[in-house]
Amino acid sequence: MENAESSSGVRLERAISPRDLNAVLARVESEKKQALIKAWEESEKTKAENRAYKRHNAVVLWENSKKASAEANLKRIEEKLDRNKAKCVEKMQNKVAEIHRTAEEKRAMIEAYKGEEFLEIEEKAVKLRTRGHTPRKFLPCFGS
Repeated sequence: MENAESSSGVRLERAISPRDLNAVLARVESEKKQALIKAWEESEKTKAENRAYKRHNAVVLWENSKKASAEANLKRIEEKLDRNKAKCVEKMQNKVAEIHRTAEEKRAMIEAYKGEEFLEIEEKAVKLRTRGHTPRKFLPCFGS
């Protein structure tokens, strides 16, 4: 039976038919199922959101780890290149110094040969002067 209140404030009881009762029970059951489905849906969405968040964090951690590793490798390579560059610069500086030293030795030898040639020329000039001869190779058209 259903309780109803009239406008005068007196309760009226009216009988609910089995068909109406079944409809009400079916509606309540349907609402219960819908509420359970909605709760399940929200729970599953939350779980999916949490899984996605964990996976996202795992990707961020992986990315940071790989970046740090790559940056460390880059730093090691740069340091190695700097060491190799320093060695190569030192080798080239030594080579330039060796070339300069060799050139100085060659210049000194040239100056020594020039000095020796000047001495020989001066000695020949003295001989030619003492004999009164002119050099044979000098201006051949004026030779005697």
